[in-house]
Order: sequence, then structure tokens, then C-alpha cells
Amino acid sequence: GGWLLLQNCHLGLEFLNELMDTIMTKQSMSEDFRTWITTEAHPEFPINLLQSSIKFTNEPPQGVKAGLKRTYSAVTQDLLGVSKMPQWKPLLYAIAFLHTTVQERRKFGPLGWNIPYEFNQADFSASVQFVQNHLNDVGVKHGVNWSCVRYMLGEVQYGGRVTDDLDKALLNTYARVWFGEHMFSEKFCFYKGYVIPKGNTVEDYLQYIEQLPVIDTPEVFGLHPNADITYQTNLANETFSTMVSIQPKDSSTRGGETREAVVQRLADEMLEKLPPDYNPHEVKAQLQKMGAIQPINIFLRQEIDRMQLVISRVRTTLTDLKLAIDGKL
Repeated sequence: GGWLLLQNCHLGLEFLNELMDTIMTKQSMSEDFRTWITTEAHPEFPINLLQSSIKFTNEPPQGVKAGLKRTYSAVTQDLLGVSKMPQWKPLLYAIAFLHTTVQERRKFGPLGWNIPYEFNQADFSASVQFVQNHLNDVGVKHGVNWSCVRYMLGEVQYGGRVTDDLDKALLNTYARVWFGEHMFSEKFCFYKGYVIPKGNTVEDYLQYIEQLPVIDTPEVFGLHPNADITYQTNLANETFSTMVSIQPKDSSTRGGETREAVVQRLADEMLEKLPPDYNPHEVKAQLQKMGAIQPINIFLRQEIDRMQLVISRVRTTLTDLKLAIDGKL
């Protein structure tokens, strides 16, 4: 009745076929048993396992406000008070802002990153853990070693994923501009209106995050305002391409029928061809004439029952589909 977690299964596709056979051929299995699989999208992933599974995807939220809100919703009061050094809370917020920024830049395509990197929550957690350990090591007297912090964030924690030289330079620029003694001054801001709030509780930070704008200008991420035009254009083109791709392909031969009209016509044709339900009394009478206890007739009765279920299910589904198209379901 436990849970089995298999991670990064795109690296072991051959085992998944064995896993599928084991699950399908198992004689008895606890109702509380679950198998969780984490994987990247892969064209050779077993399609039968994919179809029999419930799919989940975890996408980062859109915008600085939503990103920071999600990050700080997972921050506990114990984490906020884990260090007594005054640099800890501003550094935690700055790392959260950096985490949101590197994710948001992906939506701008090559303008944001030359290569779209999969930054995730593990990068943020590792960065926070490093800063916490660093502050514990240096203490109040020595202060923060900013060269070390910038190198770890720009070259190791987040930079470890980066393979392009220009992307690496961009990430190191963020680390240099946002992390230093200047970040504790009153004039410091990530961008106009985006500052490091002061607070002692998680609620204080969440209240400040709620005041941030829902839609961010590209200049927050260090991009030109025209980058938003490119993003919106690409988004509109993608939306229209999706709409066109789901349109019926035979519209030219059918006089420009809509998708709903095609489905309605096919449903009507199938309902006309569908045979009527079997009359159970007639079936029973005919089988008694033929010898109801003969094995072949018992088998025939079972097949008639199964066919009756199929006919009823198809008729109900097609009828509901027509009502749904007409808006009467």
C-alpha cells in the first residue's frame, strides 16, 4: 500500500516496459498503492504507460508578483529567523527575486536567454542553503564575502545550468549588480518600484508582494520595452496556430462545415446505423428453443449481454454529444 517514486525515467526507458508488464500482470494489488514517475518529455516514452497514467506538470507562475508569492508561500517563519545576521532576510528576498527573474526571462525567447534553461525550485533551495551556511561561517565580525556569494550564485547554483558564454555573462551581471553592500542602502532597488522590503514575518513580505503590479514591464528584467512586443506577437501567433490546427481539415470538400457541424453529421449517421437494443425476452425464448444449457448457447448469451452494453454506451454517448453541441446537455 505504499508509494513508489521513480525519478528521471527518461534516462531508463527500457525499464518502463518492464514496469508496465509488472503492474498489468500483477494478480492482486493494494488499492492504496501508487507509482509516481518523473520524466522529461521524450518521444520514445512508452505510449501505453503514458495513456494509462494521470499526467501532472508543474509550471512556474507568470510575473514577478506571482513568482515571489509562490516562493514566499513556501518560506516558513523558522527559515526567516534561522540567522540573526541583518543581511539574512534581504539576501533571502534578493535570491527569490533573482529566481523569479531568471524564470521570467524565458518567455522572451532568445531575447531572454540564448538557450532556454530549466531553472527550478531546487536552484532556489540550494542557493538559500549556501547563503545560510556562509553567514553561519563568517559571523557578524567578518561580514559577507560578496565575491564568494556572487561566484556561487552566478557560476555554480544558477550558473551550473548555463552553457552559453553570453548567458553566463548576463547571470554574473545580475549577481554583481544586485548582491553587495549597496543592496542594504535606502536607494537600492531592482527596478523603479521593486525594492527589498523590511519585515520580521513571512506575512510582512507577502503583504508587500501583494502591492506589486500584476503585469511587469520588460525593463524589470533588464530588457528593452520592445521585448514585450516580440513576446506578445509570438504568443498571438502561437495561439492562432493552435486554433487553426484544430479546425476540420476537410472543410473545402464539405462546403466550409464547422467542426461542430462535422461532428453532428457523423453522430447522426452513426445513430442511424446503430442496431436497436436486444429484447431480453426474445433472446431468452430463442435460447430456450436452441437449448439454453448448451455451452455454445451460454457463450452466445454472454456475448449478447456484452454487445448490449456496447450498443447502449455508444447510443448514450452520441446522444449526449449532440445535446452538448446544441447547448442542451
